[in-house]
Amino acid sequence: MSKDVREVTPKESEERMVEELKKIYDPEIPVDIYNLGMIYNVKCHKDEVSKLNRCKVTMTLTAPSCSMSDIIVEMVKTIPDRMDDNSIEEVEVEVTFDPPWDESKMSDEAKLQMGIL
Repeated sequence: MSKDVREVTPKESEERMVEELKKIYDPEIPVDIYNLGMIYNVKCHKDEVSKLNRCKVTMTLTAPSCSMSDIIVEMVKTIPDRMDDNSIEEVEVEVTFDPPWDESKMSDEAKLQMGIL
């Protein structure tokens, strides 16, 4: 049985992506990747053929040698598979280390969780 498809705006898809990104945790740190500051940008656009949204997530990792990098990136790419409304067709992930991640990118919520604030 296929999922119901509801047409949503790219802006709504960006908001949904952020909600879903907040459900993905770095397995080595008990904070989600969004609040860790690993997500630099989320941009969605409507595909003219399918009428569904395609999103691009620009993100970094806490370290270039992060042992969980493949798993984290795959979890971001497969967000559409876990969504109920099937409004996002595809997620492209660009991993960058410019600028490199550091603790200043963390939200205050994440800093509290980590005992930094």
